[in-house]
This record gives sequence, structure tokens and C-alpha cells, in this order.
Amino acid sequence: MALSIRCLPTSKFLRVSVLAAGSGNFSTSINRYFSLSSLQWSAIRLAEVGKFEVPKLSGKYDTGQLFLHRVFGYRGVILFPWIAKVYDRDAPSASSDSSVETSTFRDPPEWDDPLAAPGDLLMSKNHGSPPHEEYLGHITKDHIKGTAHTYYQVLIDSRDCQFLKYTKKAQTEAVTFLGNQENGRTLYAVPGLDYVAHEDVMPYTAFNERPIHHELFYKFLQRVADKDPPFEARDTLKAWQKRNHPWLELSDVHKETTEGVRVTVIPFYMGCREAHSPHSNDVFWWRYCIRLENLGEKAVQLRERHWRIFSLSGTLETVRGRGVVGSEPLLTKRDPAFQYSSHVSLQSPSGHMWGTFRMERADGYEFECRIPPFSLESKQGDSPPPAPAVDS
Repeated sequence: MALSIRCLPTSKFLRVSVLAAGSGNFSTSINRYFSLSSLQWSAIRLAEVGKFEVPKLSGKYDTGQLFLHRVFGYRGVILFPWIAKVYDRDAPSASSDSSVETSTFRDPPEWDDPLAAPGDLLMSKNHGSPPHEEYLGHITKDHIKGTAHTYYQVLIDSRDCQFLKYTKKAQTEAVTFLGNQENGRTLYAVPGLDYVAHEDVMPYTAFNERPIHHELFYKFLQRVADKDPPFEARDTLKAWQKRNHPWLELSDVHKETTEGVRVTVIPFYMGCREAHSPHSNDVFWWRYCIRLENLGEKAVQLRERHWRIFSLSGTLETVRGRGVVGSEPLLTKRDPAFQYSSHVSLQSPSGHMWGTFRMERADGYEFECRIPPFSLESKQGDSPPPAPAVDS
């Protein structure tokens, strides 16, 4: 049985309908009705679960604030804020040199390589010396003025994780990092964690005692009478945040729009697998979260990805393949966004990534949607935590 959330805002109450679907396709939206097919309407039950609050135009939301995601519609709760630098290439002051934008994804002549092979293609070139500093400056944030913006670490309601998976709106987000164990580094994942921009928070007050279903909800938060919001952080959450700060921290956000499709990238450092022999190198790992959003009226579908991954050791890798994470997401006016995460490793403590998505409209028109360049920066002074365990 697939569960989804149907949000029907009224002037006062937030109404949620639970849809029990054995089969059929459907979608969801926060501010309009959605269509259903092959669905058992008799299984739909409306219930008042809370009341919308006025969104904050300034200031921050407190720990324990319940919300609906403005774009993806899932229920969540805020754990703590992050202040990130947003590098928006669409901003008027993004660059004083218009040539930077047009040259951003053009490699120097000696980096040209054939990309005509179908399917996934991975090529690596090892150059004796790093490229010119001027070129690196053009593909990184050096020419972009970053602005401070509030994001939040949040828990996603586990019931809505299934909905996101069913509708293919997004992956079920999880924070991943390398744990430091005696028998080597192990990749750990804490599911149901996401990062949400301040403007994507639609706050509400819940009517029931258990508004969010997540195994960490009552390990991280406790109910407090006569408090708004009625939850506050436990010592467990404070200790977990402090212990895992290097791997949770959100510092940079990169945005760029091409022909009405906006791409947002958030990179995270995961840790380093140290070499255990003189013939091997340390391997540094990053996770990056990507959100595509169709800002226009016409539907568009992602067909192909094309990445350039540069390591400061002097290696440039080119990756090209169909879709992303096994999918070719369709972005429509009704379902305009898709979000996913992936990982990358380098044998160097830092590097850069940039590239394009090949997009196609219903009439067959294709265009290259730019992925904003972003830096991969390690935190070599920090030791990975032993494990992401949470004490009861």
C-alpha cells in the first residue's frame, strides 16, 4: 500500500487526506488539487491534522517547528539552522565580466575529448600540472558574490518518504559519511534527513500528540507544555549535532538557471579513507545534493548528464550517461521539481565539479542546462565520528 499526502489549505485549517493506492499514478501539490487515476476513492479519508501559521519573512524558525515543504509537500520538523553562502549565478551582480558566463563550461583546447559514445562513459586524463589559475577562477565561485542564507536540518516524516519514492519526486534523503572504526572506514547513512531553505518552510501547528513519524523524533526532541512550538531539543540532539558537525555542516549552495530550469547544488564533505600501503593513496569522499526545478510553463525531461570532475592532483575526469540515479525525471507545471543525491571521490583533498544536463521538451527541442560549478573541499583537521549512533 502506498501512502501519500494531499494538502488542501483553507483559510484556517490544514487538511490532509491519506490516499491508499494499490496501483495507479498520481501527484501532489501544496496549493492546488491533483488528478488521480485507478484509485479507490472510497479509501480516501479527510482529517484535520493542524493549522497553518504565518510564514516568517525574517528571523529564524525554532527547533521543533513543524512544517510542510513548499515544493515537495512532505511533513517535517526543524532540528537546527545553518547559515550558508549562496552563490547564485542568476543574480545581477554574479559577475562583472559577461565573458565568464559564456566560457564557464568550455575547457581549454588540450582538455577536449570525444564524447560521442552512447551510454555511460568515463574518461580520465592526468596532466603534469594543474590548469591555469585564471581558468579555475572562471569555473569556481571566485567571480560570484555569495550571500548569507538560512537553511535548516530537518527530519522527514517516514510516511511521506514512501510518498516521495512512489511519485519519484525525490530520493529519500539521507546524510551519509565515513565512520572511523578499527577495521577501517565504513559508510554510514542516517535516513530521513534533509536540508530545507527558509522560504521552503510552510509552518503549521499539529493537533495530534505524535505529528511526525521518525525513529529519531523523540530521541532528539521532547514535548514542552505551553511552548510554541511545543517541542525543544534534548541533550541527545545537541550532542549529536556537536559530534557530527563537520559532516552535517552546510556551507555553500550554488544555483544557476538555463532556459527556465534552475539547478541547485549543495556539496558535503564525507571523510577520507586513508591509505594502508605505500602504493595506494588517500581517497577523499563528498556527497552532493542536486535539485532541478522547472520555472516555466512547458514540461521538460532530463535525458543525459555530463560531468567534469577536476582534482587538484591534476586529473580531469569526464562522466556522461543517461539520466540521473537510474531515472529520467519529467518536470511539469504540476510536478516542477526533482531532487537527488550522489557521491564522488578524489585522490586529492580538494577539486571542482561542473557540467550540464541535456534536457528535452515535448516538441523535441533539446538544450544543455548548466550545472553550476562548485568546489570539493575537505576538512582534514577533523576526525570522523566512530558511528552515527544515537543514544536512547
